[in-house]
Amino acid sequence: MRGFRNFLARGDVVVAAVGLVVALALSGLIKTFTTAIISPLVNRAQGNHPIALGVQLGSAGSTSTFLDVGAFVSAVVYFLVFMAVVYFAVIIPYKHVQARRGVSVFGEPAPATTCPYCLSGTLPLAATKCRYCGSDLPPQAAATGAPAATSGPAASS
Repeated sequence: MRGFRNFLARGDVVVAAVGLVVALALSGLIKTFTTAIISPLVNRAQGNHPIALGVQLGSAGSTSTFLDVGAFVSAVVYFLVFMAVVYFAVIIPYKHVQARRGVSVFGEPAPATTCPYCLSGTLPLAATKCRYCGSDLPPQAAATGAPAATSGPAASS
């Protein structure tokens, strides 16, 4: 039981739980906004057709054979608004709080070098040995990230 309590007390789990609750609440709010405001505007763009913005594939007035383009446009607007709200209401404040703590989140990835033998490009700049193929990296490749012509596994084949 103590291990479970320690797991829940970790900062990452708490942040994820709060983020999930906030996302669910915002999802309902934004879905209502899209349904009540955006959808009628998109449907009105159709003109004098009573169903919605779209194409009737079957008999006129049948909702089961209606290709509702307006619903798709509303879903795209919903997604964009939702992601903008999450970004500005959750991600940016979280980045600022973590920056005050000295932790970098959602930043640029660490610079990496490429192994001249197996061409894996995710090696740290200070690496002297490739973690994937095991070959020793030449000193200039380890320092600058540039491949150098020395013997290795690829040279023997």
